[in-house]
Amino acid sequence: MSQFISSRTATSVDWQRHFTALADAIGRLQQGGETTLSSFAGEQSDFIRFNSGKVRQTGSVSQGKLTLRLIDGARQAYSTLTVCGDLQQDLDEVSAALVTLREGLRDAADDPHLLFDTSKWERTTQRSGKLPDPDGLASVVAQCAQGLDFVGFYAGGTIVRGFASTSGSRGWYEVDNFNFSWSLYDPSGRAIKTTYAGDDWSDAVFARKVEQAANRLAVLARAPRTLAPGRYRSYLAPAALSELLGVTAWNGFSARAQASSRSELYKLHVGEVVVDPRVTISEDLSLGITPGFNDDGYLRDSVPLIQAGRSAERLTNARSAREYGLTPNGALTGESPAALSMQAGDLPEEDVLAKLGTGLYIGNLWYVNFSDRMNCRLTGMTRFATFWVENGEIVAPLEAMRFDDSLYRLLGSELEQLGAQAELLLSDSTWGERATGGMQLPGILVRSFELTL
Repeated sequence: MSQFISSRTATSVDWQRHFTALADAIGRLQQGGETTLSSFAGEQSDFIRFNSGKVRQTGSVSQGKLTLRLIDGARQAYSTLTVCGDLQQDLDEVSAALVTLREGLRDAADDPHLLFDTSKWERTTQRSGKLPDPDGLASVVAQCAQGLDFVGFYAGGTIVRGFASTSGSRGWYEVDNFNFSWSLYDPSGRAIKTTYAGDDWSDAVFARKVEQAANRLAVLARAPRTLAPGRYRSYLAPAALSELLGVTAWNGFSARAQASSRSELYKLHVGEVVVDPRVTISEDLSLGITPGFNDDGYLRDSVPLIQAGRSAERLTNARSAREYGLTPNGALTGESPAALSMQAGDLPEEDVLAKLGTGLYIGNLWYVNFSDRMNCRLTGMTRFATFWVENGEIVAPLEAMRFDDSLYRLLGSELEQLGAQAELLLSDSTWGERATGGMQLPGILVRSFELTL
């Protein structure tokens, strides 16, 4: 069995102390009426790729980057630096960058939508996790995946984010977490995909998840069911629902998109459409999976987005607030939720198949995009772990099919029950750096889900 480590103890650089020293120095380098907003992103992460239950590739990353935003009046300029952890060397880089930014501001035009927080605050989140030792994890995977075609990717370690303003604000966010996704393949090439994410690793939980997926491999070996286009009673697992809500949330809850009538949830926002009163969705900062501050210097708190089936508030960042005369609520630059949470319902996981009866169990969706934005209609493909169920029993895998349906329908007239347990799905993005954020969602049982071909 694996041994547990806290990745914070393995970090070679004390990034909090280092960032604090840099922020203090930046304050001393200010001239005249300048303000500097400093944002830091760093990590100490382990990455492991598995194929056939064996390690194919492994490595670790320790990195940090500092973004300087120099503001003078209504003008601003940015510079992003890679920091090495050597204080003097990084101070030299910061000093040179500020000189360059200062020169650039001389010819810069005023920014009509510039807005940032000038208050003084402090907010710190530090959460140690129980993570698997990478060498021990390889042994656990080999043991649990014995005899299985196991293909997966593990990413885990410490993620840090920081903010400092020469106005006196300081924010620090440092958490340990992991995200492990894998697929079990059968000889036909079909697969069952599973994820395990969080900050409290358990060998037993991992083994149970692998076993549960392996128990369904026998179903994949059966002749797949081909369905005619039409509407079918369906259960969408949290991972499938996350694909629908993830695409919708890109602009759906944005104050900018709403003000310019480009939000895919526009009809919900203006009251033309309502969904089931059991649907309550928020940007939930209490999940602790994203920093409680943004790069404009605003503190972030939870924001109700849909309450009892009706539109509530929008995510408003500083630029949108300035342009449209709104009040910023700490939203990120893209005004997409970073901690989307949907309230659970009363359908226990062990009762899902019985309640479904006959229909589709949809484990995953992919290639999701809009087919009709103004009606929040989405299209995509069924993927791994999509099964045909009869009388509460899984009887066959489903051939991949295209769907085309409206989220308004699925969360409105067609919603029968919400899962009793909301699952935490951390972001698995590693593009340039491990991302913070994610979703916490239940599954949904719907009376019909439309397959088109």
